[in-house]
Amino acid sequence: MSAAAEHPTAQDEVTELLVDLIRFNTSNPTHPERPAAEWVAEKLDEVGVESQIIEADPGRASTIARIEGSDSSRPPLLIHGHLDVVPADASEWSVDPFGGEVKDGYVWGRGAIDMKDMDAMVLALVREWSRTGQQPSRDIVLAFVSDEEAGGRQGAHPLVDNHPDLFADCTEAISEVGGYSISLNEQARVYAVQTAEKGINWLRLRAKGRPGHGSFVHPDNAVTQLAQAVSRLGTYDWPIVITDSVRGLVKGIGEVLQRDLDPENPDEWLPLLGGAARMIGATVRNTANPTMMNAGYKTNVIPSTAEARVDTRFLPGQEDALLATVDELLGEHVERETEVRDIAVETSFDGAFVDAMGDALRLEDPGAVMVPYLMSGGTDAKSFSTLGMRCFGFSPLLLPPDLDFMSLFHGIDERVPVEGLQFGVRVLDRLLKNC
Repeated sequence: MSAAAEHPTAQDEVTELLVDLIRFNTSNPTHPERPAAEWVAEKLDEVGVESQIIEADPGRASTIARIEGSDSSRPPLLIHGHLDVVPADASEWSVDPFGGEVKDGYVWGRGAIDMKDMDAMVLALVREWSRTGQQPSRDIVLAFVSDEEAGGRQGAHPLVDNHPDLFADCTEAISEVGGYSISLNEQARVYAVQTAEKGINWLRLRAKGRPGHGSFVHPDNAVTQLAQAVSRLGTYDWPIVITDSVRGLVKGIGEVLQRDLDPENPDEWLPLLGGAARMIGATVRNTANPTMMNAGYKTNVIPSTAEARVDTRFLPGQEDALLATVDELLGEHVERETEVRDIAVETSFDGAFVDAMGDALRLEDPGAVMVPYLMSGGTDAKSFSTLGMRCFGFSPLLLPPDLDFMSLFHGIDERVPVEGLQFGVRVLDRLLKNC
């Protein structure tokens, strides 16, 4: 029996690896990633792949490794995936969110799609390569990182700031939320590759007024001023702004369905995307959503200050326009300050690497049509793109047409199909050996 036959293939092993990863409760910020990072390092060490663990803060650990390719003269590719997850309330789930249960053809648990699935696919593939003597076409840098769910301040940001030498020569990167199938009807589907993502400005708003007794006539009321400003901001109808990534998405959908779709009319094409419309619908305009308010300490005391938090997201090139509109809506009695800010990211949907992604998908799904898209949320691409690499979301999954994939991100009963994981392993294998 050959050495390869004694061990499971990547397709065989990916489910088990994902189950094990889910069972590490890495809820951010209460459960640091160090145990999961050490487990990843052990799995790499078992097949002779050296790695290093870097902590941004005690327990907030990332595992970094480099896989030698067949042509080391070429610039490497970065594959980054985060180990942390958002919390889960077990009382809301039909399964233990950290049990890693396999049932009905799915792996269930927090992180199943965000994004321990990609971590497991890459880890399974690297382990198979090492056992069988296979290599990618060029060097690959692996980064299993901490703190993505809180903006990467204890993960990708310090890695880029303090250890740029580990990534500086990478020209492209792939990571989460892309390469997944979207069924347009019973016959047609597209694969959405993330080429852009919105920027972030989390704002603290503060109104000041004259304190006093709650029984008095009191026009200078901080609570009233803040509430009016928050209402204006939360109900504002932001104008449509169509980016290159969205134009490419609409063009691709139109070609598949043989329809002439107008990118400037989202009401025409968003319904075609099913569950994906919820997220993609937020990428045709800037957004500002009030999320928290706080004021006062007693019912009969008018407070001198009132505060609110607002989650604003801006399209590439639209940050100044968003903030100017925010200031106009807030008015003169409410001030703002930025609590968290991060950049918008966008790359073009062209070149040899994009072609290689499309080829890999079509070899596994001959009818695959790849389209770009802009994501409403944020990823660690915001950090790694500052080193000059083109960042793509490409965690390939072939999904059942009736699965509301987008609702599972940070949602209840998060799960990923086993067959989708195996499909992703095959696509990544083809891509990484030919890109």
